[in-house]
Amino acid sequence: MELLKLTALELGRKIQAGEVSVKEAVRAVIEQIREAEPLIHSYVTVDEEGAFAQAEEIQKKIDAGELTGPLAGVPVAVKDNMCIKGQLTTCSSRILSNFKPTYTAEAVENLKKAGAVIIGKTNMDEFAMGSTTETSWYGPTMNPHNTEHVPGGSSGGSCAAVAAQECYYALGSDTGGSIRQPSSFCGVVGMKPTYGTVSRYGLVAYGSSLDQIGPIAKDVSDCAAILEVIASHDTKDSTSVAREDYDFTSALVEDVKGLKIGIPRDYVGEGLDEEVKKAVMDAAKVLEACGASVEFFDLGLVKYAIPAYYTIAAAEASSNLERFDGVKYGYRTEEYEGLHNMYKKTRSEGFGAEVKRRIMLGSFVLSSGYYDAYYLKALRTKALIKKEFDKAFEKYDIILGPAAPTTAPKLGESLSDPMKMYLGDIYTISVNLAGLPGISVPVGKDSKGLPVGMQLIGNVFEEKTLIRAAYTYECATKKQYEAPAQIGKEA
Repeated sequence: MELLKLTALELGRKIQAGEVSVKEAVRAVIEQIREAEPLIHSYVTVDEEGAFAQAEEIQKKIDAGELTGPLAGVPVAVKDNMCIKGQLTTCSSRILSNFKPTYTAEAVENLKKAGAVIIGKTNMDEFAMGSTTETSWYGPTMNPHNTEHVPGGSSGGSCAAVAAQECYYALGSDTGGSIRQPSSFCGVVGMKPTYGTVSRYGLVAYGSSLDQIGPIAKDVSDCAAILEVIASHDTKDSTSVAREDYDFTSALVEDVKGLKIGIPRDYVGEGLDEEVKKAVMDAAKVLEACGASVEFFDLGLVKYAIPAYYTIAAAEASSNLERFDGVKYGYRTEEYEGLHNMYKKTRSEGFGAEVKRRIMLGSFVLSSGYYDAYYLKALRTKALIKKEFDKAFEKYDIILGPAAPTTAPKLGESLSDPMKMYLGDIYTISVNLAGLPGISVPVGKDSKGLPVGMQLIGNVFEEKTLIRAAYTYECATKKQYEAPAQIGKEA
């Protein structure tokens, strides 16, 4: 369907011009969901009735001149760890399979104010713990480019929904690469903003010092426009930052002359797939041809990022997930003897294997006798990693590298080897540890037809520099979003 090929901004312009009604846009998406979902499984919940009701309300406001924003009337999907009042918010876990929040996440609230139509909630790794969207209680999501492969994770449902044209854009959350890695695997653009730029109020916490909500879209322009809408200072979130400038779309300029780009040698060395390396290095050459200077450098402490990240994230997760005990909300075991037995059985039955693994790891590193040896050491390492990045940004405007060491693995490959799954986050997690912004942009495909993503990393609050570089690359290569060939047809 021609309508589905449009980017979010293109559709927004047509809606404002009266060429397309909001209802038509919603109907196109709903029909695509019906066709693609049996194959892809991007969604946990689709609110068809609610979407058409929203479309009617938003259309009236657009016609009355009350909603004039670029995303008014454009259908969006939301990752299932962001609260929406009265709508199931499950984090793809059995323990929250019946949970309906009494309030809406601030980022989603900002979308609603801008006139977005919320289509539904997307599938994810349970409590965002995983890199493949296979740990979901509702079953895995498939990669729209090849359904035998994973879409990445934990925001795999959101990325697959955008790739399969089941929505025009989506929100994801990024704790250690959970927006950038699946965006790379699905051939879409995904951005993780500077920590504190988008409010975490209403985001079900995994690692509170690392989590950040961000946009997933078909191109860089859409990402910039979405970020402009969802970014805000929020007094309800103590980590929210009041920024002077939220005008991200002003960075959509085709100009990288004089921009200094550094490529860490460790990012293109051992463990990186040759086809991925070639696609990323070719992309770097494009930016160089556009006027940027590109050079290799040594970024220290990269090898310590994974142990530091998993120690901190697991510690925060074990603390954050304490609240799911069967008492206040969510799933409760049916048969139990006494309070402690109820806690134990509820959590045993409600959490999946990966979540249990991380809770146990987190409880261990926080326990007396091990707190100093592991958790405090990880926090010190985190501070040292931030210093290394500070040093790098004294010399470079942007750090360039791959978003993942390989293209999307086959379903079932990573789950059998958790260590392999953890190592897949090697290029993305440092960005979260240092609170930096990062963006993944499609730069080609491997010989199997699976997308490759290039990651650009900026200094804190330098989203505009990333947007400018990513947009210049997009313009120079005239790369446009390519819909996967098999969507809507049996593979």
